[in-house]
Amino acid sequence: MEEQEKTYKRRKRYKGTHPKKFEEKYKELQPEKYPDTIEHVMQKGITPVGMHRSIMVNEILDFLSIQPGQTGFDGTLGYGGHTKEMLEQLKGEGKIYAFDVDGIELEKTKKRLEDAGYGENILQVNHLNFAEVDQIIEESGLFDFALVDLGVSSMQIDNPKRGFSYKTEGPLDLRLDSERGTSAADRLKELTKDELQGMLWENSDEPYAEEIAEAVTREIKKGNSVDTTQKLRQIIEDALSFLPEMERKEAVKKSSQRSFQALRIDVNSELEVLYQFLEKLPKVMNHGGRIAVLTFHSGEDRLVKKSFKRLKRERIYSEISENVIRPSGEECNRNSRARSTKMRWAIKS
Repeated sequence: MEEQEKTYKRRKRYKGTHPKKFEEKYKELQPEKYPDTIEHVMQKGITPVGMHRSIMVNEILDFLSIQPGQTGFDGTLGYGGHTKEMLEQLKGEGKIYAFDVDGIELEKTKKRLEDAGYGENILQVNHLNFAEVDQIIEESGLFDFALVDLGVSSMQIDNPKRGFSYKTEGPLDLRLDSERGTSAADRLKELTKDELQGMLWENSDEPYAEEIAEAVTREIKKGNSVDTTQKLRQIIEDALSFLPEMERKEAVKKSSQRSFQALRIDVNSELEVLYQFLEKLPKVMNHGGRIAVLTFHSGEDRLVKKSFKRLKRERIYSEISENVIRPSGEECNRNSRARSTKMRWAIKS
């Protein structure tokens, strides 16, 4: 009997030792198989592709002071880093209800946490926006602690198919839930110059809002679609061509960051959703319930600050953080994406 010839499917080889394309980073995208590579990347202060590093974990846990048997709410499940840390504090007693609008990452994180031993007996994952927290309150009862991390996950930023980053080519989408709503490309078609200018200023304090809005709307009026990340970045670069050459490169980088942020906030109605959530929050918290919110830009922080102060005056909150709490310098060195983080907290009366 002839020995059957075995065939092996070899992994595709890439140029160089460090693949640059998202889909080619097979080690970083499979962290469980290549822990040494992941550790090496993280030691450089870089977040591995497809992963997310939780910010201000110690500060959050210190404030929330979670006890076994309590019920908690995590409004932004993301990669599950904060959730896992909070679950560990429960020591198998109690439950966390976690929300996320990103159905793509939600299923991955749910499985990851199930594999770590956190099943539905202690963790319930819901494909909902955190402003819809009142939809589960009959089932969950009032919460003893709540966390909302308003940052975009690194998995979303790194995946070019999601269109969150100006650095890589991809569709100009920017939706947190890719199954709902209008993409950023379609949204740009709806806006007048004045509306786009106002959005860039209000959502990200963009100093060149007028120039960028003029350039984008002029391009669309010509019949040219602005439907990829690189098209928008190029328009921003062209709009700032009047700047001195020594300043231009950094200005284009910062304006691209701010413009993508402003579009993302608009496409996902992030400030409106946050306002709705802050209004509902006191009604779903137990007496003495502790709330922590992480924000990443001034618009979010202003909303949280005003809400907490008003509700303290009305004696709905007994205590609030008078000043923002920021990550340590050491954490910012380990994780550059932590630098813009602000944390505020409140305690229900």
